[in-house]
Formats: sequence, C-alpha cells, structure tokens
Amino acid sequence: MNKNRLIYLIIFSAALFFLFSGCTGVTPAPSPEITPAKTTPAAGAELPPISLTTPTNESTRSYLGLSGAASKTFSPAQIECDLLLIEIFSMYCPYCQREAPAVNQLFQLMQNNPKLSRRIKLIGIGVGNSAFEVGIFKHRYNIEFPLFADENYIIHNHLGRVRTPFFIAVANRGAEKNQILLTKLGDFSSPEIFLKTLIKLIKTQTKGEN
Repeated sequence: MNKNRLIYLIIFSAALFFLFSGCTGVTPAPSPEITPAKTTPAAGAELPPISLTTPTNESTRSYLGLSGAASKTFSPAQIECDLLLIEIFSMYCPYCQREAPAVNQLFQLMQNNPKLSRRIKLIGIGVGNSAFEVGIFKHRYNIEFPLFADENYIIHNHLGRVRTPFFIAVANRGAEKNQILLTKLGDFSSPEIFLKTLIKLIKTQTKGEN
C-alpha cells in the first residue's frame, strides 16, 4: 500500500474514533491568546466581521451566489439571499451530531420550495474544526449545505464563544442588511415550525419595501 495512503487512512480512522467514542462531547478549548467578544450575538445587533474561504466547488459557489468571485475569501453579506441562516457547530459536539438530521430536513424544506430556495440560504461554521474535520462531519451526516472551517476559533471569538449548536438568522438584503434578526441556542422544536419562523422574519424585513 502507498505510504501516503496508509498515513491518510490512519489519520482518518483516528478522527472517526474520537468522533464516535464517548469522548466526543467537549469542544476543544479556544486559544487563550485570542480575546473574545464581550457579548454573544443578539437580535437587533450587527453580525460581527466574518471571513470565510471561498469554495472551489462550482455548485457550492453557485448556491451562495459567488460564481464570479475571484477573491480567496468572502463575507456572509456577499451571499445572495434575503435571509441567511448560520449554524455554529462542532464535529465533537454531541448535540450538533444529534441535531444534524433535523438541520438537513430544514435545508431540504427550503430547497424544495421554489419561492424560498433563493430567498433563504443556510451555511454551517465548524468552530475549532479543521477542513478535514468539517469534511468528516459533512460526510458522516450527509450534509448538503455548505460548511466552513474555523480551525483557529477566529469566528468563534468574534461571536463571543457561543455554545453549540447556535443558529443566527441575518438579514442579507435591504435597509437592515447584516442585522441579526434571530438567535437560537440548541435544537429547534421542528424543522417545519422553525422554517415558518424564518418566513415570518422575511415578511417583516421586506414589508413596505415594494
């Protein structure tokens, strides 16, 4: 067997072991030299500065509305939608693992509705996770929406080191662009009910614009 392939398989197996063993419930501690924000995101506040790596996959770029982007990084405000839902997760968080099927279902409900598929977009940010770890989480739970790595806790610190899973709904168009409309810690009652809440936010946001 090729030596590089063997090393890759060893690393992959070790990652899977830690992910699904009884030691997966704790998110690794953030780097102490990074000063976190004093408060966590709340409705009415602006989304703190976030820089994400521009995907190389064309279908992902198309979903985000970044097909013509030349920069190596982008901000959530560049994503083409009325409302952006961000899930802050960790592959080591057992609650994130448990909630993954429900979040997948929420994404499918959005995508299966022609009126909503372009108005609401969903992304996930893995705090303390490398691109490799995010890839494992994406593969294990068959996640179809874009996931991004925050290996050095830079985004996590901007967000006041929120617990996971944490959901942030942000206005991405209009006068309230970049304003946080809703935050949610932990699971939601049901994908259908949570989607209705997001739809109400869009109607409130766009009321009187036309």
